Amino acid sequence: MVMIAWHPLYAHPLPEGHRFPMLKYELIPEQLMHEGVIAQNNLFTPDQLEEDVILLSHNKDYWNELKFLTLSPKEQRRIGFPLNAQLLEREISIAKGTVDGALFALEYGIAFNIAGGTHHAGSNWGEGFCLLNDQAIAANYLLKNNLASRILMIDLDVHQGNGTAEIFYNEPRVFTFSMHGDKNFPFRKERSDLDVPLEDGITDRLYLNKLEESFPLLMEHKPDFVFYLSGVDVLETDKLGKLAMSKEGCKERDRLVLQFCKDNNLPVQVSMGGGYSPNIKDIVDAHCNTFKIGLDIFE
Repeated sequence: MVMIAWHPLYAHPLPEGHRFPMLKYELIPEQLMHEGVIAQNNLFTPDQLEEDVILLSHNKDYWNELKFLTLSPKEQRRIGFPLNAQLLEREISIAKGTVDGALFALEYGIAFNIAGGTHHAGSNWGEGFCLLNDQAIAANYLLKNNLASRILMIDLDVHQGNGTAEIFYNEPRVFTFSMHGDKNFPFRKERSDLDVPLEDGITDRLYLNKLEESFPLLMEHKPDFVFYLSGVDVLETDKLGKLAMSKEGCKERDRLVLQFCKDNNLPVQVSMGGGYSPNIKDIVDAHCNTFKIGLDIFE
């Protein structure tokens, strides 16, 4: 049984003309059910997350600024969303969906979050549409409860997972791997355990070769759990990505990662990450392919 976190809060209302494609969080589950890929019972609705779990990854002062809605205008601009109670509730639900998904992955091999991949949130900051780092929170939850001992973070969003790298910089039990556009946001990079910077305009074959070459290095960590961030902003159509990957290349990327997990008996939780193609159909199709590949490999 493959379980997928989804909540109506995920599609948060934004000011007209905002560049973040919130509509995708409604369209992805609709498309998957329309195609018969999933049924209603594959979806679960996460509730709120306990504060002590959030504080395993985030600084208390930063959390209090979020909780009491006291972030400065400058800090809100860095995040890119106007801060309000509903937005914070959304972020907490996303993080809970990833925590619960990690538990389902331990049981079934794989689990998904329709949202998540909020990898720009560091221990004491939010930025790039990220307030709380869902996969970091879930990884620390597994470690705290002795449900995993060596965790691998595979981040293939086009933007470096700077927040994740910062949170786990001094944590030897977590290996952070980020393959991202070298000359793209964030322009001040953090140091992951393995960073693979990519030149603008890279195409499918070279990208996939670099990914496959990384797998032996990732296994040297001897992980027993994987978090995969499968951003689709690697597409050539993406207005923020600067790479030149096709939809088929993105699909093959997912197949390589998820087959790697399956072949090595590694439970994997998958969060969606970014996607900013002007045509929402390109975003939704590429995200849906991630689910289809996962279901094909693990069911």
